[in-house]
Amino acid sequence: MTNRIPEEVIEQVRRSVDIVDVIGEYVQLRKQGRNYFGLCPFHGESTPSFSVSADKQIFHCFGCGEGGNSLSFLMKMDGISFTEAVKKLGEKTGVDVTQYISEQDSMVEQPQADYTSSMVEAHELLKKYYHHLLVNTREGNEAFQYLLDRGISREIMLRFEIGYASSSRDHAAKVLQKRGFSLPLMEQAGLVVQSEQDGSYYDRFRNRIMFPIQNMQGKTVAFSGRAIGQDNPKYLNSPETPVFQKSKLLYNFHYARPSIRKQQRVLLFEGYADVLAAIRSGFEESVATMGTALTEEQAKILRRNTETVVLCYDGDKAGQEATEKAGRVLLNIGSQVRVVMLPDKLDPDEYVRTHGEAAFQNLVENSGSFIDFKLQHLRFGRNLQDPQEQGEYVQAAVRELGRLTTFVQAQPYLQLLAKEFPYHIEDLRNELRQLQQVQQKKERHTIAQAAQPVKAKPRFAGYERAERELIYHMLQSEEVTQRVQPFIEYFHTEEHKGILYELYAYYEKGCEPDISHFLNWLSNEPLKNIVAELATDEMINTEYSEELLQGNLDSLYKHKQRIEQMNRVFELRNLERTDPLAAARFAQEHIINKRKAKQ
Repeated sequence: MTNRIPEEVIEQVRRSVDIVDVIGEYVQLRKQGRNYFGLCPFHGESTPSFSVSADKQIFHCFGCGEGGNSLSFLMKMDGISFTEAVKKLGEKTGVDVTQYISEQDSMVEQPQADYTSSMVEAHELLKKYYHHLLVNTREGNEAFQYLLDRGISREIMLRFEIGYASSSRDHAAKVLQKRGFSLPLMEQAGLVVQSEQDGSYYDRFRNRIMFPIQNMQGKTVAFSGRAIGQDNPKYLNSPETPVFQKSKLLYNFHYARPSIRKQQRVLLFEGYADVLAAIRSGFEESVATMGTALTEEQAKILRRNTETVVLCYDGDKAGQEATEKAGRVLLNIGSQVRVVMLPDKLDPDEYVRTHGEAAFQNLVENSGSFIDFKLQHLRFGRNLQDPQEQGEYVQAAVRELGRLTTFVQAQPYLQLLAKEFPYHIEDLRNELRQLQQVQQKKERHTIAQAAQPVKAKPRFAGYERAERELIYHMLQSEEVTQRVQPFIEYFHTEEHKGILYELYAYYEKGCEPDISHFLNWLSNEPLKNIVAELATDEMINTEYSEELLQGNLDSLYKHKQRIEQMNRVFELRNLERTDPLAAARFAQEHIINKRKAKQ
């Protein structure tokens, strides 16, 4: 293994962080016994099978088989190189590794990432430029006053680095070009547009209030430009680019994540201004979608960080329909969903400005369940005095109750329906039972059709279990490794042999027993996953003893003998078909060798 960063510096960085803290920024972890568990970020699941060991400083998913240490986690999660992962952890712990990374080295290691990093740098530059125009120039006065009138204070503008894009045709394009950025590349980044008439480049965003959008690492990768006055469109968003996929990001998530963990909930909005209004009202755990319906990927990001999602969409019909769709997506991945019901068709920002922060706080803290919202939503537009519409509503309400997981959950709602409308409670119960049976059958079929293949927990033969147990203890002790070395020919599994050869080289290098460090040493991804998996295998006897060592070696030796015996039988049968005399000699030699072995 070769790294441009010295091995001792890499070890300093790795040892200075706790893998639980590193992974905890991406996955909600809960302690169970000695380890921590959460929902795997590498495959969809509703039951936690992702394990993090604080003792060994490694992670392993029992569902998909991914495993590694804090560095490999960042590489897989953020799609970055080993060097970038070391650099990122170093920044967290105050270990400077930039002196070991030249610009040329970075390009050699990540030639494809060079243009994406340039895109991110350009967004960061324009974020500062737009922000400067808003808060420090006369040109931004109108936008500045507009924000103040909307209840967005200067403090909020500074905190979220809100900006203003000049009405000029190409101010931003000139700023980028002056700083050495390629304008064709900036067009791919969504910051400028090329004219079809003369081929010149002009600014995508003009005369707009600019909301920077950050990725999961807090880097600016896109903008949303809000029109001042009645210009259309009201919001102009960055297009999809190599650094920005709106279905995979949530506005303000990077900054809200600590509060989401602390409050054990997240407030989900549709608009950026709504998020700012919620933060002014004291709800730091607020995020928003990117002007589109909530995607399953966004929902899973939320689910990995908290179980409870409070939907706070607009109070009009479109907002209610969006609430219903988002609620379904969240319920399907196991989230607990609550809904803030805004009156008078107001959006959250308007409600805060009209009724005040205290009133909004009261609405949020008294949010209802999703089924409460759904039943209320079913009432809209119906004349419940009309017997036909009354019957349609009750049938729709019972059908909605059929989606609940248990009959007990539905019982209070059935009682309310029976009390309000002329229907017997038993008739409603029977209808519900039939609907639930049909619904459950459909859901089972849907789950079976759509379920992602999950790696089944492997069953190991006796010799495989012996090999794994020996490797486990060799990872803990160089002395055990040396004791097993004369018997390496007993190992049958090729992957296990590969781990052993790497482990001998690792110890010969003078490295200390450390599973997390050894994972850095390994370059083969499948071998890394096997090491992480067997290091967290609860079936392995972790108490080392001479009896355990000898018992496992005996098991491997017997398996080796069985394989040799089978090979001799096959060879004898082949000779009997092709050369009977040679077969007789072969059998006689075998008998003599067996007698000698018994003496």
